[in-house]
Parts: sequence; structure tokens; C-alpha cells
Amino acid sequence: MSKRTDTIKSLFTAPQSSALSADNMPAALPRVSSGSVRSLKDSFSEVEKENEELRERIASGAVILEIDPSLVDPSPLADRFRDQDDSSFEALKQSIAQRGQEVPILVREHPEAKGRYQSAYGHRRVRATRELGISVKAILRSLSDEALVVAQGLENAPREDLSFIERASFAMHIEDAGHSRSVVQDALSVDRAEASKLLAVARSVPAEVIQAIGKAPKVGRGRWQSFAELIKDSAALKRVRAAIAEPKFAERETDARFLAAFSAATRPSRGEPSKEPDEKPVFSVSGEKIAHVRQAERELKLTIDKNVSTTFAAFLVDQLPALFDAFSKKSRGQESTEA
Repeated sequence: MSKRTDTIKSLFTAPQSSALSADNMPAALPRVSSGSVRSLKDSFSEVEKENEELRERIASGAVILEIDPSLVDPSPLADRFRDQDDSSFEALKQSIAQRGQEVPILVREHPEAKGRYQSAYGHRRVRATRELGISVKAILRSLSDEALVVAQGLENAPREDLSFIERASFAMHIEDAGHSRSVVQDALSVDRAEASKLLAVARSVPAEVIQAIGKAPKVGRGRWQSFAELIKDSAALKRVRAAIAEPKFAERETDARFLAAFSAATRPSRGEPSKEPDEKPVFSVSGEKIAHVRQAERELKLTIDKNVSTTFAAFLVDQLPALFDAFSKKSRGQESTEA
């Protein structure tokens, strides 16, 4: 096919230019891509979301202010211990200095001091802005004492850095302030059983011992419960108080301080009489005496009765690995249900 033939053919096959319609209406606008439509729609959605949040703040009486941090007093109920290692605070302070305060604190008008405020949460941000010499951004809301406590607890609940003993102490402060157990549960997002365990530990360990140990973030409920049981013995508590009074105790890191206190509770001091060994017989299901156990402070001795076949001892030794494995699995299962 010649070039001339191709040219003639193209005149008949090429699309015609759009003409005006009979009513002289302009041609249709070019189609916009679906991606552009979606982007525009998302932008409107974000604007609407921000407007909705603003409407909710207005409806709830919340106002965002920039106020002098020196006018903000902390919540009357402490929910965390003052960090002796201020590296995390310094990181927060540097972040605010570089990027500004991204998250406002929550305050109410001080119920007893006119012209001042009381924070539900955000005391580290208050401290950082105070040291930087800038205003602190705050949401002002009308809060009852109970609502203040619940807001304070719910803001801190998702944080992984709030240790078990901090939560236990906070629970005790809430109850001691006259609030009901249900407020403790709401503030810490726990059920009644867990609230009872938190309070039991906080009330069993003297406040000066808790403060000396600190937040101990790596120490969970199980070890704190064991520690609380140990110091029910007056001699053990006396050893713990002697340990925390030593100058080197405060130099340790907080988890190491807990271990030192726990060790003091479990190990008698020099000159202190040790407890008499505990001895008891072991019987078979049929009632036959097969052994006796002698348990001292740090030792347990099992003696097979002379009337029992000597092959039983060999059988028992063979079964020990399987028994220990079964015990370990059971212990891990109990710990996971308590966590």
C-alpha cells in the first residue's frame, strides 16, 4: 500500500473534532482521574473531621489555651514516680524546643486557687515548657474530682512505661482520696479482681520502701506480690529497711534496688537466728509412709523410707526431668493468666 493511499485512508478513519451541539452548548469537560477525585474527597474528609473535633470540644466546654506553666499545679493524686534518670525528660524538652508542643495537656480551673489551674495529665510537658520559658498548650475543661482522676488514669493507661508499682500506688491514692473502687477500675482500665491485687500490694509494702526502690519497670506483679508476702514477717521488713538505709542502695538503678531489697527480705542477716527446719512425712495414696521431707532456709532434702524398695529411688531420679518439665509448663501457664 502506497503512502498516498495511507493518507487518503486516514482522512476517513481519523476521529472527527467535536462540534458544538444544536443548542450551542460547549463540549463536555475532560474527565478527571479517579485518583484526583479521591484525593479531593480525602481533603474534604480531613477538614470535616477537624471541624467535627472542634464541634465536640465546643459542645463539651473544652477550650485550647496557651497559659503560663507557672500557673499550673499538678493533680492532687500522683500517678507516677519522679524519674531519677531524667534522660527521657530531656528528650521531651528537646523535642518541644525544636518542634513545639504537639500534644496539649488537660487542665481544669483550680478548685481552691482563683486564677490558677490544675492538670489532669501532662505534668512533664508543664515542667519542660516552664524550663524553656514558653507557654504551655492546654485544653481547659470543667472536671469534677472523679472525672479528673479517671481522665488522668486513662491517659496514662496505654503507656508501657508505667510500671506495676506505679499503677498500684496510684490505685491506693485514688481510694485514699475517698473515691470508690469502681473509680479505681475506670481510671486504670482494670476489673475488680485486678484492682484488688494492685491495692493489696500497695498497702502491704510501706510507702518509704516503695519510694526507696522506685518504679522498677522490669518487675511485674508476681515478684511484687512475693515481696509483699515476705515482708509480712517483721524480721524480713527490718532487714529491708536496713538495706535501703545503706548509702550504696540509692546509687543502684531502680530494678537493682528492688533485687537488693528482695534479697534482704529472703536472707537472714548475720547474728539473726535461723528458723528451725520444717520436717514432714510423705505418704502414698494407700497411706503407706514412703519418705520424709526436711526443708531449711535454702535447702530441701527428700529421704526415702528404708522400708521402700531401693529401685524406687532410681525410678524417681529417672522421672525428675519429666516432672520438672511438667512443673515449668504449669508455672508458665499460671504466670500468663496473672499477667
